[in-house]
Amino acid sequence: MGFNLPRLAIVVQLKDHGTPPSIISSPTMSSAPKRRLQLSEQLSVPPAEPGTFENIPQIRHIAPNSTDQRVKDKVLIITGANSPLGIGRASAHQFANNGARAIFLCDFSDDFLSVHERELNSLYPTVDVHARQFDASNEEAVKAVVDEALEKYGRLDILFANAAIVGTNRLFWDIEAEDFFKTLRTNVLSVFLASKHASLAMQRTSPSKPYPSGSIIATASVAGLRSNAGSTDYSASKAAVISLMQTTSYQLSGTGIRCNAICPGLIETGMTGPLYEVARQKGTERKIGQLNPMRRGGIADEVARVALFLGSDEASYVNGQAWAVDGGLSAGHPFVPGKLA
Repeated sequence: MGFNLPRLAIVVQLKDHGTPPSIISSPTMSSAPKRRLQLSEQLSVPPAEPGTFENIPQIRHIAPNSTDQRVKDKVLIITGANSPLGIGRASAHQFANNGARAIFLCDFSDDFLSVHERELNSLYPTVDVHARQFDASNEEAVKAVVDEALEKYGRLDILFANAAIVGTNRLFWDIEAEDFFKTLRTNVLSVFLASKHASLAMQRTSPSKPYPSGSIIATASVAGLRSNAGSTDYSASKAAVISLMQTTSYQLSGTGIRCNAICPGLIETGMTGPLYEVARQKGTERKIGQLNPMRRGGIADEVARVALFLGSDEASYVNGQAWAVDGGLSAGHPFVPGKLA
């Protein structure tokens, strides 16, 4: 096709199995300064011998026992955490219940942030919960909360970029350029800024975190995977979120920082709440989700459990992926049951 795609060159030095530097450079950015990165534990330390059982090797493990708390002692930031019905709030509960050391709850709106903070404190008194109100597309504000996490705890382990708006909900020729870019600013720029500053923080090492590591999770949508699941601006923004996670996963090669997108289908959240309310008033709630194989809509906790997995070390080899949590909607071509002809 005539395309000449650049490659990322990765130069690695290993010495005494310590925490060696690596250099990532790109031919397209040759004039830019090279950033020195530390390598992950898996690339720095030889794997331990697992032992044997009747002359066959025992199973090797990277993650801790799956019966343990999945994010024990980890520090995390969640954006888009205000809605009582939202994925952000539900995820905070899953992370807290699984041993997080500190959770920063962030949102542009703060109607319920303090309520969520008090609830989490009452249920999980050993978890430090911090409510922070700011615009997730404001770089200074994003950097400030990341810096605060580093100052207070000396580490950042998980960033869940969940902030988003529904967009215009109009046909594309009725969308003004200003409205289109408003959606992209909230839904895409916020993820870019979160990834930028979180990834730098996740490379910070300390006695409690001797190797760089982390998990960046972004909420995309099935609308970013397939058409006809959202408006033009919303769908474009969610496709961009998926691309951001795929691209950053490669640019963070070797650091142990994983980047993944979650793609919810029709989930009852603050964003979709009006649809559910109308359906309940009409007595047609059972029709919600009828186009997916589960024949129902989803709830926020079902998405939160995927976020918990992706944030944990159990997802140690899951990177650069778009995980659909949609009841199977994106697995096939939608049709209306009984209306094939």
